[in-house]
Amino acid sequence: MNKKINHWKNFKALDPTLKVLLEKASESELQDAFYTDLEFGTAGMRGLLGVGTNRLNIYTIRKANLAFARYLLQYPNAKERGVAIAYDNRHMSKEFAMESAAVLAKNGIKAYVFSGLRPTPELSYAVRLLNCEGGIVVTASHNPKEYNGYKVYDENGCQLVPELIDQVIRESKAIEDELSIDVSLSDEQKKLINIIDKEVDVPYLEAVLGCQLRSDQDKSKVKLIFTPQHGTANTLVRESLTEAGYHFVPLLSQCDPDPDFSNTKSPNPEEKIAYEGAIELAKLENADGVLSTDPDADRLGVAVLHNNDYVLLTGNQTGSILIDYLFMTRRELGKMPVNPVMFNTIVTSDLGEKIATHYGVETEKTLTGFKFIGDKIEQYEVNHKKNFVFGYEESYGYLFEPFVRDKDAIQACLILAECITYHKNNGMTLVDVLNGLYAKFGTHLEDQVSLTLKGEEGAQRIKAILNHFRTEVIDDFAGIKVSVKEDYMTSLKTFKDQVTILDFPQSDVIKYYLEDGSWIAIRPSGTEPKCKFYFCIVAANQSEVQNKFESIKKDLQKHYQ
Repeated sequence: MNKKINHWKNFKALDPTLKVLLEKASESELQDAFYTDLEFGTAGMRGLLGVGTNRLNIYTIRKANLAFARYLLQYPNAKERGVAIAYDNRHMSKEFAMESAAVLAKNGIKAYVFSGLRPTPELSYAVRLLNCEGGIVVTASHNPKEYNGYKVYDENGCQLVPELIDQVIRESKAIEDELSIDVSLSDEQKKLINIIDKEVDVPYLEAVLGCQLRSDQDKSKVKLIFTPQHGTANTLVRESLTEAGYHFVPLLSQCDPDPDFSNTKSPNPEEKIAYEGAIELAKLENADGVLSTDPDADRLGVAVLHNNDYVLLTGNQTGSILIDYLFMTRRELGKMPVNPVMFNTIVTSDLGEKIATHYGVETEKTLTGFKFIGDKIEQYEVNHKKNFVFGYEESYGYLFEPFVRDKDAIQACLILAECITYHKNNGMTLVDVLNGLYAKFGTHLEDQVSLTLKGEEGAQRIKAILNHFRTEVIDDFAGIKVSVKEDYMTSLKTFKDQVTILDFPQSDVIKYYLEDGSWIAIRPSGTEPKCKFYFCIVAANQSEVQNKFESIKKDLQKHYQ
């Protein structure tokens, strides 16, 4: 590690800003900045901005792009087909996008860079529309302002699945010196960088509007609040809702693309504090609900007015409500295809699957990460064995129509507005709908607990926690017997004394199914220094499910505290 630090300190052409940071860094800061190299996780490469190999900066971005370029060059038409590039509102996002384009151009690969910030799902669409060989998004999604990130896509507009990203990782590990990567371009190479905007914006917006199922319903009774959390959804969500005829009020203080997220306590729609400003406005406007996208506009959160209070719905709850609405409406309108299939993940609630089964829709589960859902969509589009009707994750990501192969909050805002309107016209809030689903399919409580463990020591602790659950024999949680244990790293499923093989790619996830229908899953975050614990608890009513959850959570904590 000291060798790496000295190499950076002695590099005469080091970026001046990074040079200052390097000189000011304490010994512990240097340790954390250089002890490892940034790696690709479940949603690309994400990290703190700053100096060092474990930080996002122009040098680590160049290294990632050189690896991606070398990976792409195995495809014969990659240079001509090129790569589409989008970026969000964060510090250095535009600079990293242009660095990405320069590295590609240096390797003879065309680049199509958006003229300004754009949503992640529009990048997925652009790859498909422009017939590119791949795509890049510079974003750290919903992470705090100190972060940025980098995601790569295949020719179908889907994030690279493990067997492909592993090739990029191998190329990256073969690059010994990120500081020596040359990005000086000849005049001919500069011509390989193209700027795009309306030629993608217009057809993408048309495609989003085409997602509507009840475009002609009465929208006069509904008012919504919308916030993009200073991110990329601002223009397209407002245009789509306006074009579709919905009455909404934007939270203007959170509409500007501020990299410091100055007017929100959190840009993450999974967190309650992210809604404070929007709910204040909702109360003033007597609005029916709040729609909140994350900065790169692939996730959507919602709060709805119910009994004079604004209730935040989780990703699992919103997904279940949308499944019920979509499949009911498709059946009513005669738009349900033959052999319909829905995708979600191994850490997504079982409630959605129960609702889908009720409507005759099959559910297939994937590992965490929407790339697996995108890959499944492509497989069935090729073999025509099943027809995609919906894909979602518990982490607030939804996809309705597969002209995009990533979760799409622009689509989701429009369809959720439609769903809220339909139910209000029938005298119900989304909470009423959810309670009806609980009455029919059982009360489900889904939650997630995250243990934040930063730095090298934290990474080792996370490994130790997973190893404990992997090797320890646990018979019950809070007195409820474990019926099945699934270990996605060893690919072993254990049921009593029987051991079978899981048909999933390897992943560092452990899942316990309990005899009462509840389950617990444990996995390290692929984008943050966290160990995550997922819960899906099933009971007869709200008080019983809450008590059961608290008991199970308390018992689980004994294993890692």
